[in-house]
Amino acid sequence: MRTQVGIIGAGPAGLLLSHLLHLRGISSVVLERRSRDYIERRVRAGVLEQGTVDTLVRAGVGARLLREGMSHQGIELRYGGAGHRIAFEKLVPGRAITVYGQQEVVKDLIAARLEAGGDIRFEVDDVAVHSLEAEPYVTFGGERLDCDVIAGCDGFHGVSRPSIPEGVLSVFERDYPFAWLGVLARVRPSAEELIYARNEAGFALHSMRSPEISRFYLQVPADTQMADWPEERIWSELRARLETVPGFTLETGEILESGITPMRGFVAEPMQYGRLYLAGDAAHIVPPTGAKGMNLAVADVRVLAEALGRFFGDGSTDLLDGYSAACLGRVWRAQHFSWWMTTLLHTFDDDDAYARKLQLSHLDYVTSSEAAATTLAENYVGLPEQAVAMVGQEGGQAGHGDQR
Repeated sequence: MRTQVGIIGAGPAGLLLSHLLHLRGISSVVLERRSRDYIERRVRAGVLEQGTVDTLVRAGVGARLLREGMSHQGIELRYGGAGHRIAFEKLVPGRAITVYGQQEVVKDLIAARLEAGGDIRFEVDDVAVHSLEAEPYVTFGGERLDCDVIAGCDGFHGVSRPSIPEGVLSVFERDYPFAWLGVLARVRPSAEELIYARNEAGFALHSMRSPEISRFYLQVPADTQMADWPEERIWSELRARLETVPGFTLETGEILESGITPMRGFVAEPMQYGRLYLAGDAAHIVPPTGAKGMNLAVADVRVLAEALGRFFGDGSTDLLDGYSAACLGRVWRAQHFSWWMTTLLHTFDDDDAYARKLQLSHLDYVTSSEAAATTLAENYVGLPEQAVAMVGQEGGQAGHGDQR
């Protein structure tokens, strides 16, 4: 087989890239090791930045998102027995977030690609990439796909990043000493906007996926096993951490899914080697506190699609050559914001009374200073492209070797 761009991974990054390339008249084949049913049901992120929504709408795959997604103009920081609203409509006028599950984005993109005759191969095995410096190709299931470029959109555990020769990448990472226990429940949300709750027992998040489905997270030890958390314990702990302001009652219901999410920050630089370009979780992971994972993936492929459009249009490689540097400014801004939100709201076992007082002082500052609240708001809804470009002007050229 022959195509212009071989795409490994049918998550939001790979599917959106394939769609954006199609709009530019560029052919692609998407290879995915999981089944279509699995990736359309897999519950992941659910908070879309303004720029992500705008990208999907401009690409013609946002009709259901606009119809069913829940637009939010703020979030609540809850601590010390009180709730404090960060008002996006006041602090960052015209920019908001939209709650719409990642699996719904995936469904919309798959439908659009198949309707346009796109080539998506599900349940493929033995995927490997070859000849990255010259004439790249991908092998899978006894077949060969020749292409001009390979896009590695196959996540943190995929084959793309490990295929880059040793010594090329610099890896920067941080593991946090706790995890998130997440549950999806068939119950109407108990609040209209997301609640980020900090208390001495640990962090909790009240979120939602639809008017009838709620999403909750609890900070738990990193080695937590789901077997130790029956439904009664989950609801009891959520009530203890969220029912801390007068008049708030947490509604409970049937738990549909539950799982443990490790908390880590990870960046591999550069995000390219030869004719292989990494996007999304294949290149970077953020702790979910800042709601940046899927939004970073969308931002990556937006840059990559433009660069590939230039390459296949007139043969120019300038944008492709600068792909990594163009992405890393946003990546590191999201890393910092996610780290900042995590340290602002979580309890750490090694914190003493002094550290806890500092954390509360920082929360007081964020919720009482318009300047500090604006910093949170503009990062949460997503920085405009020009702001990110300025942040990243010096980025993307780190030395080799792991950085811990």
